[in-house]
Amino acid sequence: MDGIRSCNRRMLAKAITLIESEHPFHREMARAIVDRILPYTGRSVRLGVTGVPGAGKSTFIESLGIMLLNKGYRLAVLAVDPSSTRTGGSIMADKTRMEKLSTHPDAFIRPSPSSGTLGGVAKMTRETLLLCEAAGFDVIILETVGVGQSEIAVANMVDFFLVLMLAGAGDELQGIKRGILELADAVVITKADGDNLERAKKAQRDYATALHIVNHASAAWKPPVLTCSVLMEDSINVVWDSVMNHRKILSDCGDLIIKRRKQSVHWMWSLIENKLREHFHNHPEVKKLLPEMIRNVENGITSPTVAARELYSLVC
Repeated sequence: MDGIRSCNRRMLAKAITLIESEHPFHREMARAIVDRILPYTGRSVRLGVTGVPGAGKSTFIESLGIMLLNKGYRLAVLAVDPSSTRTGGSIMADKTRMEKLSTHPDAFIRPSPSSGTLGGVAKMTRETLLLCEAAGFDVIILETVGVGQSEIAVANMVDFFLVLMLAGAGDELQGIKRGILELADAVVITKADGDNLERAKKAQRDYATALHIVNHASAAWKPPVLTCSVLMEDSINVVWDSVMNHRKILSDCGDLIIKRRKQSVHWMWSLIENKLREHFHNHPEVKKLLPEMIRNVENGITSPTVAARELYSLVC
């Protein structure tokens, strides 16, 4: 506990590894640690970053991170990697993609394998975020792999959800789900420089129009559409100013505390679902019958509905 509070990196890394462990004894220890650190959490700026392929998430995060470090902030980046199907380990090597941040004394980067979790978000990402808050990091950036349900999962963990888009790559709006725009607290068109600047401005106008027809979480905040280039620090500053402006507005009207309370309830239900799934798979009768049921469903002998009902009846 003292090691985490004093931001001992070795102790923090070991605590995160403990939280990510599937071993029952480690899980009990992890739960005890999370309970003890809760009073020291909740003070950080929680920022989620997602984006389309090629939008330059890691490059943007590193540029933003360096700027924040220069302003005196302490920064943690939790980058959830897709897992290797063979080893279960991370395959994108975030520390090599953020070389400057990884060597800075006030920055902490933790790549975590998603381990097959739906949406590519590690099961214990929330707990890892809390550990980093207890360690005293002022800003915590959560980067998603940008697939499946990851955006929804991350939006339920952070204060500000930033969606990065790339202009000039075809019909931009056609590839955007309305649900993602509803989650966004800001949309940023990246690589807005050089020959791509005009295309970025056009995309900015298109997204601004699209945002008018979607509902947003807070009536007090109208999500802006910004352009940004990592080559121009001023544009990075504009994005950060938007994050802080959002924080002030939502704090003043009380929406930020309401948002975090709802996220805590969502976290509770997520833990319940994980526990029920774990209980199901560890049930001895289910373990015995499951392989046969899977074969029967694959071969068309048993319908998925009947198989699910039979397996469910074993534990209820």
